[in-house]
Amino acid sequence: MSIFSGLENIVKPDCDLSNFTWYGLGGKAQYFITPENVEQLADVTQRCNENNMPIRVLGLGSNLLVNDEGVDGAVVKLEGDLFTQTEFNGSQLTAWAGANLGKLVLDCVREGLGGLESLAGIPGSIGGAVKMNAGGSFGDIGSIVTSVTLMDRLGNVYEKAKPELVFDYRSVNITAPFILNAKFDLAESDPDQLLRTIKEIWIYKKNSQPLNTKNAGCVFKNPRGLSAGALIDRAGLKGLQVRGAQVSEKHANFIITQEGCKSADVKELISTIQQKIRETNNVELELELEIW
Repeated sequence: MSIFSGLENIVKPDCDLSNFTWYGLGGKAQYFITPENVEQLADVTQRCNENNMPIRVLGLGSNLLVNDEGVDGAVVKLEGDLFTQTEFNGSQLTAWAGANLGKLVLDCVREGLGGLESLAGIPGSIGGAVKMNAGGSFGDIGSIVTSVTLMDRLGNVYEKAKPELVFDYRSVNITAPFILNAKFDLAESDPDQLLRTIKEIWIYKKNSQPLNTKNAGCVFKNPRGLSAGALIDRAGLKGLQVRGAQVSEKHANFIITQEGCKSADVKELISTIQQKIRETNNVELELELEIW
């Protein structure tokens, strides 16, 4: 562990990543690192850069499939007290990357602040949600982000704000490996109305998504003007199974897993779906799910 000499208290070699993803699948990380502050994170980042070591960032693992073989290099998880803190200042909110999005939605209700309620029922960390511009039918997170604080591969910290910060469908123009925190512009709202909105969204999701199964959310992005779930459904693929992985009968853009499932099963099912949609609709389905 010489590359991380002196950081042994935050570095765990050969760490099983299946414990950190919603699918509960995948192999080990060569190094699993949990920095306690920005200085430690910068140190880790610089050491990885100097040694040409790959570095990945793990949020809550709700949109991630890890290969059975695991991953080389460093996997960094921002889960300490600093990286999970949130601060309200009037209608302004600063949330650090490791903060839980679901919990923050409810915190905003208690504060009587609107803006995040449209993200009810979307799991994940703030960092992951910003990185992929998480959202759905009711809105996305990019609409209320005003700025983000980032760290590059050299450990330099800087801020990027709108209009330089541009959100698109399931993407944002951030190339830095680390989002440290994000600032949000919220609006004073009636807590009871916010709570009603959240309940309505939850009922909709409960009725339309396989919430009580092992899944990682929507697998594919919606092609422009189309619904990935509808394409998969119309192709007759609901219920299609590859060993322990199956296309959900409730929502065709979800792949659910059963006991004994391997990451390879999910990947094979993904390829099968993509090939079928390519043949039947001449449409290339792009992944929303991240695969390591």
